[in-house]
This record gives sequence, structure tokens and C-alpha cells, in this order.
Amino acid sequence: MSVPAHPPTYAVVVPVKPPARGKSRLVGIADGAREDLAAAFALDTVTACLAAERVGAVLVATDDARFSAALAATGAPCIPDGDSSDLNATLRQTAAEARRRWPAMRPVALCADLPALDPADLDAALGSPVLAGGVAGFVADAAGIGTTLYSASWEAFDPRYSEGSRLAHLDAGAVEVTGPLTTLRRDVDDLPDLQAAAALGVGGHTRRVLDRLGLF
Repeated sequence: MSVPAHPPTYAVVVPVKPPARGKSRLVGIADGAREDLAAAFALDTVTACLAAERVGAVLVATDDARFSAALAATGAPCIPDGDSSDLNATLRQTAAEARRRWPAMRPVALCADLPALDPADLDAALGSPVLAGGVAGFVADAAGIGTTLYSASWEAFDPRYSEGSRLAHLDAGAVEVTGPLTTLRRDVDDLPDLQAAAALGVGGHTRRVLDRLGLF
């Protein structure tokens, strides 16, 4: 599979739950602290995306109007979440709006809980033969069960995020992007995940919350 001489530029779509409803599996942390961490994860994820060389734009879908202002301040415009009960529907609707704004780019879906994301890992995935070659592809999470990133052409964009989404994407014909991509795979659902992310080095928003809480 060959890589084009001029790899495509990507429009990243990021679904963000209102922080008050996010990260319920961070057991043992007070509700307000969980909300702060969920917000910090999203801000660090979006900030890392915007720093990646292969990313031309980031579009966030969220129903939290107050938090959308903080996200927009990073340089990522926000739109309302059209169907917060269905993540894949949200991603398809957000991708449709991204296509309207940036039709020359290629869409990428990325989860919002990657506080350790290194822009170099994101660039490595986007520049891989799978994605740069135009094939529908995805990056599995650190556990090898879920998915952190999915991309396809505008016409074929059909993410299958769910429990066990790695197999769902494979069954749909998407190709798995291999390689370490350690920070891109390190999503955070629970405290052991958060500790692993902190060991990799989290972004500034998350680091400030962790320091305030005396964690990791």
C-alpha cells in the first residue's frame, strides 16, 4: 500500500460529553473532581490535535454551552451534539458538518479522553500507509479491545464505536493501524488508566488538576 507524495490533511471530529456527565468510572474521586478531570482530558486532547502537523482543523461536538467556550478558546470550533444518545450518530453528523466546512480534508474521529496524547503519535497514525492511502482504518486502545481513532473517506465514513469496537471495526472492513502509538492508545476510563497516562506525561490541563488533587 503506497503513501501519496502529498499526504492528506485531516479534519478531526471529537465528541465531548458535558464534563458533569463524564468519567463515571473514576471511582473514589469526588464528583466535582471527576468533572474537572473530564474537562481537562478533553482540553488536552484537542490541544494536542491542533499541534499535530497533519491536522488542519478540529471540530468538537458537545452539548455543554459553557464548556464549549473553553474548547473554542483552544482554536477548535464547537457545534451542538445532535444525538448524544448515539456516539456513532454524533460522529457522522459532526463529520458531515466538517465536510461542509473543509471538503478538501479527510475526516478522523478521535475520542476525547487522551490526556497524554503526543502530537507526534497522532501524526504517525495519520501518516501511516493505511490512513494516508485512503483506506478506512482505526487505532485500537491500549487494551486492544476498544478504539481511539477511526478514519475513512467522507463517503465511507462509518465509525463503529461501542464496547468491543476493535472487532466491530474489523468486521466492517476497516484496517487496523499498527505500531506503538503509545499515547494515542492510552485512553482513560478508570484510575489505573489515569495512572498509566500520568506516567506517560499528561497535558497541562490534566497535570494541574492532578496536582491539585494530589494524584500521580
